[in-house]
Amino acid sequence: MPALIEAFLDPASSTYSYVIYEADGSQCAIVDPVLDYDPAAGRTATTQADRIIAFVRQHQLQVQWLLETHAHADHLSAAPYLRRELGGKIAIGASISKVQNVFKALFNLEPEFCVDGSQFDHLFAPDESFNIGNLKATALHVPGHTPADMAYLIDGEQILVGDTLFMPDVGTARCDFPGGNAHHLYASIQKLLAFPADVKLYVCHDYPPEGRQAQCQTTVGEQRKSNIHVHDGIDEGTFVAMRTHRDAGLGMPTLLLPAIQVNVRAGNMPPAEDNGVVYLKIPLNKL
Repeated sequence: MPALIEAFLDPASSTYSYVIYEADGSQCAIVDPVLDYDPAAGRTATTQADRIIAFVRQHQLQVQWLLETHAHADHLSAAPYLRRELGGKIAIGASISKVQNVFKALFNLEPEFCVDGSQFDHLFAPDESFNIGNLKATALHVPGHTPADMAYLIDGEQILVGDTLFMPDVGTARCDFPGGNAHHLYASIQKLLAFPADVKLYVCHDYPPEGRQAQCQTTVGEQRKSNIHVHDGIDEGTFVAMRTHRDAGLGMPTLLLPAIQVNVRAGNMPPAEDNGVVYLKIPLNKL
């Protein structure tokens, strides 16, 4: 039987989180969980994460992994909260150290902040094999959007693609964040699209055009036929030129500055200051 994948959409950030499992009572992995954040008030909440907790408990699942596809710029990670409530190891690609190096300097993080990925419980090497209960999984390194992006191949039949591909009528992820690279993204997408046509792809975001409801699942064949940015016949030069031009006109994500300084810490907040209050930094005129 194929793995069961349950999707949870956060409407505020258009983010899909997932629970991957075999059956009721099995071990599971949670992918890209969202912590609610109100930027106007500077307040967090756990509404989205609590939906996942309710599902896990309803199906009597044991959380083995809390998988991040990358250090997100559009939402704060709820992985530490879910680990406290449900257990599991927080994991990401080993190249997160490159992202941490960039943003430690940008945010002038405390000297004690390590840029070796040690904030995470596990760092995946490219093509590292692992298990979710009896399900076989592989961590695929797919840089481009950031240097540390990962996709997760489940039992050879389903891939959670993170921020590489979107639904075919939306296209592909941006590459203009620090460390992003459109050439690398093209190569990563070709790696994903080399899988058989019937392999299912689960996206991290959907920004549907008018008249279409949000969707989370497509296939390799549908992407190769219809992706508006990178369908069959689009060569690397054409893709890079398109992506570079398109990215130049995009604004920064609303939550980039609060999100990234939390997510490079595996979703943990910065240390409280001497008054007991936790603060997030906003560097002026730097991005």
